[in-house]
Amino acid sequence: MTGTSGGVCWHLVVGTGSGPEGSRPTVNAWRPQGCGAEKGYVREAGYALSTDNVSHLFTFTRCFFTAKVTIIGATGQVGSYAAHAVSQFPHVQEMCLYGRPGNEQYLDGLAHDMMDSFAARGTNTRVTFGTNPKELRGSDIVVLTSGVPRKPDQTRLDLALENAKIVRHFAEQVGRMAPDAILLVVTNPVDIMTSVALKYSGMMPHRVFGLGTHLDSMRLKACLAEFFNVHVSEVHTRIIGEHGDTMVPMWSATTVGGIQIDNMIGIAKLPRDEMIERVKNSGSYIIKAKGATVFGPGDAIATLVRTIVEDENRMLTVSTQIRREIFGYDGVCISVPTRITRGGVFPIAVRLSPTETTLFSESVKVIKELTERIYATLDAESSGNA
Repeated sequence: MTGTSGGVCWHLVVGTGSGPEGSRPTVNAWRPQGCGAEKGYVREAGYALSTDNVSHLFTFTRCFFTAKVTIIGATGQVGSYAAHAVSQFPHVQEMCLYGRPGNEQYLDGLAHDMMDSFAARGTNTRVTFGTNPKELRGSDIVVLTSGVPRKPDQTRLDLALENAKIVRHFAEQVGRMAPDAILLVVTNPVDIMTSVALKYSGMMPHRVFGLGTHLDSMRLKACLAEFFNVHVSEVHTRIIGEHGDTMVPMWSATTVGGIQIDNMIGIAKLPRDEMIERVKNSGSYIIKAKGATVFGPGDAIATLVRTIVEDENRMLTVSTQIRREIFGYDGVCISVPTRITRGGVFPIAVRLSPTETTLFSESVKVIKELTERIYATLDAESSGNA
């Protein structure tokens, strides 16, 4: 049993009773937990191991933090849906809807709409909104969704240049106003935009990451569950590399019901190439059919935020800066298996098959070349404006 006072977490010390059973836990005293949390609480379970009046306990402690989450680009469909989904988590104390100047009325309306929903759901999350950079202060997690969608006749480089300017603008604000936050980048092309956000925010690499191939991995997971006719929770798979044409499925690490797929009977019939093409084209198909992808990326964002807020220490595939001593490459953000915690994101080195290694190298080269071109253009513009 727990409580908080003055920012200090406390736990209930349980001793043993003196009754006939001799081992029934009884309350002894409140003592400071000393978990170091400035905000939040600790949930703890204790088990008495002796019949002495002085308790001997095994304690299992896990810290949860109440967090302020800010969505930059809350006026967009993905941003607004993600804001609503994230606000349902009990440890999200404040949801800040952030946008560009001129969007105050829309943000106000969105805040009121969300609060009506919270009343119906019984959610107690505080909703704030604004367009002034000071609204970013105190944010524990910032989700950057601002950007322009790709036009039919627009090249990938043109889209990257246009969105890089937007990401640089907001990343600089986050770096000034919330340097200790964790910054999640969603804007496409996400691997390049994650590098841009990291560079211009000035934040530590473990505090900036991108949505990357997390959603692509979930899409492949759904394809495999459909093929094998099993519950989606029975499938574990990952896509690494670029969130785009050079994505790399990790077939060597794909399991169904705990069984590596190459060890399953009839696996020769698995349409691997068709599945990957379906994953690659999924976003384009949805955009053509209904105008935008919303629920998939929105819930993917919510999953990542929950993982951080509740400190779940999950290993998910997201875009993060890789190091040469681990991956053989540096100076690029790209999707790899990553441990996601309340303290930041930490890429995990894994052994790939020879084919996967070759494809991953090609993916890194594509992203690195385009990232360097974007840097050169942005730096040239900055020098010209100086």
